[in-house]
Amino acid sequence: MELPLPPSLPAAAAVLALALPGLAALLLVLVRAAPRSPRSWAGAICMIAHVTARKMPTFHRHEKEKFFVNAEGRKESVPSIHDPPTRELSVVVPSYNEEDRLPLMMDEALGYLEKRQKRDPSFTYEVIVVDDGSKDETTKVAMKYCKKYGSDKVRVLTLVKNRGKGGAVRMGVFSSRGKKILMVDADGATKFADIEKVEEGLKNLQPWPNEMAISCGSRAHLEKDSVAKRSYFRTILMYGFHFLVWFLCVKKIRDTQCGFKLLTREAALRTFSTLHIERWAFDVELLYIAQRLRIPIAEVAVNWTEIEGSKLVPFWSWLQMGRDLLFIRLRYMTGAWQLETRKCN
Repeated sequence: MELPLPPSLPAAAAVLALALPGLAALLLVLVRAAPRSPRSWAGAICMIAHVTARKMPTFHRHEKEKFFVNAEGRKESVPSIHDPPTRELSVVVPSYNEEDRLPLMMDEALGYLEKRQKRDPSFTYEVIVVDDGSKDETTKVAMKYCKKYGSDKVRVLTLVKNRGKGGAVRMGVFSSRGKKILMVDADGATKFADIEKVEEGLKNLQPWPNEMAISCGSRAHLEKDSVAKRSYFRTILMYGFHFLVWFLCVKKIRDTQCGFKLLTREAALRTFSTLHIERWAFDVELLYIAQRLRIPIAEVAVNWTEIEGSKLVPFWSWLQMGRDLLFIRLRYMTGAWQLETRKCN
């Protein structure tokens, strides 16, 4: 369930939500049109964005994150995405304080994957639950599935501190063994069987240039229904965010935030190795990088149901995402961030 706003905020927030897209558009126009003089305020904003940017954030594993605990309680070293794949599919589940919602998603996903493996014994998979520094019993809950199905099928990677959803997904991706890698939210909002739809979307993109392609689950077809159920304030925020995504970063994908994305191993390596944003807006940067690298992207409608318990605080989280969207555009535009690939272990 989303956290309520204080009663004094909605009116001001609605005005700000209306103003943000226009301000961002104006800023981009001014940045492009502004003289090269360092005294111009637009130039100053670009300079701030450039100077405060980390060129390529160092990917660092804490010593405890270099291992996972198997079903027998012994430590095993995590694999690397640079290793040859040994599974058909890796499912990465970022989880933060998800002891209540995780079981529903895991039961559905593993039920589907086990049935598929029985139909096709050549199909192999792994599920990687990344506990992003949770304060509850998320790791303990996930370990029950590791013991039930074995650590070859279910692995739990517990992070020492919270990195953010993007950081947690990246840790799982870099520890995966699959030819294809599926990101999926811990709340089970997307019907897991819809993996077949995103797989079909990926297949339709063949031939894949340099073995890279991405297929995104999308809720865009549900927009009219969601507008009818949302408050006026949240509807304004939604449209404002969608405009910023379209104007600043990603042009051809209607729903960048659905947490159901399937990537080829090479596409995951290239995009996540370049990723800077580790919080909510990481999906946008991921797709921005993919478009800049000319990685083909499919958008596929999936079944989605809103599940109570969201960690997203409507106004403040979206304000943070709006800031991140602006910085994504400015920092790539000024060369502070570049499409490099760093060694990720």
